Amino acid sequence: MSTLTEAPPPLAPDAPGPKPLRRRGRLTPYWLLLPGILWLLVFFALPMIYQASTSVQTGSLEEGYEVTWHFATYWDALSAYWPQFVRSVLYAGTATVLCLLLGYPLAYLIAFRAGRWRNLIMILVIAPFFTSFLIRTLAWKTILADGGPVVGALNSLHVLDVTSWLGLTAGDRVLATPLAVICGLTYNFLPFMILPLYTSLERIDGRLHEAAGDLYARPWTTFRKVTFPLSMPGVVSGTLLTFIPAAGDYVNADLLGSTDTRMVGNVIQTQFLRVLDYPTAAALSFILMAAILLMVTFYIRRSGTEDLV
Repeated sequence: MSTLTEAPPPLAPDAPGPKPLRRRGRLTPYWLLLPGILWLLVFFALPMIYQASTSVQTGSLEEGYEVTWHFATYWDALSAYWPQFVRSVLYAGTATVLCLLLGYPLAYLIAFRAGRWRNLIMILVIAPFFTSFLIRTLAWKTILADGGPVVGALNSLHVLDVTSWLGLTAGDRVLATPLAVICGLTYNFLPFMILPLYTSLERIDGRLHEAAGDLYARPWTTFRKVTFPLSMPGVVSGTLLTFIPAAGDYVNADLLGSTDTRMVGNVIQTQFLRVLDYPTAAALSFILMAAILLMVTFYIRRSGTEDLV
């Protein structure tokens, strides 16, 4: 009976729960993001806002410009310079396709076949970055000079007859033609295609190729069914990194082309620095940006992958 009347033993105190995170700890990621956000605001957002306001201004450099919300500047700029827009897209698209055709085999070689020569080939790929963009473009003026070995070889092979029929060259001359501009764009932006492709191909598990071989798949079938689909993130990244800067480039068209090969970047440069028509130049810049954004959005949706390298 005495045991029944005894008080039950006291319960053990609850184990202390996890301490709540301090407020400072929760804010640490945001403090780390703050420098990048400020950088984007100062060097990207604010210039964009300024250019947007410039595009709807009227006036002159002597009298001053005033925001009058003159949106007709966009239509006037597009109607006056639409051939340069079309030419920019064609040149950039052609250079992007050439970079893909040239860069994919080289990236495949580096990823799967280079062996001990991989590092050396990678150095050769990025070697053009060691010199100025301007110097690399000027070098093509010497390579494609009239009477030079390259033009002579193309003449002997009757290649220039075909390119002249296609409208890419003018007779026996390569400089100051669309072909010269496309060659310059392809050379200058080829590394931007190779590097993402190599990164994407290197991630592919080699056992997948072995499994395809065990299932009696031919090499071409393995490439079409396994390698290329898995490398699509690199293809998309490389084409974007090539097409976007090539569409807005003006150095290659200025140094290797002529007045008949002017791209929209040349028009924007002229309007800003020579004509001093700032509203038209700003409107052209926004039209180019909007056009590229629409094309890139459509391309990413159609490519079937959003996993970019």
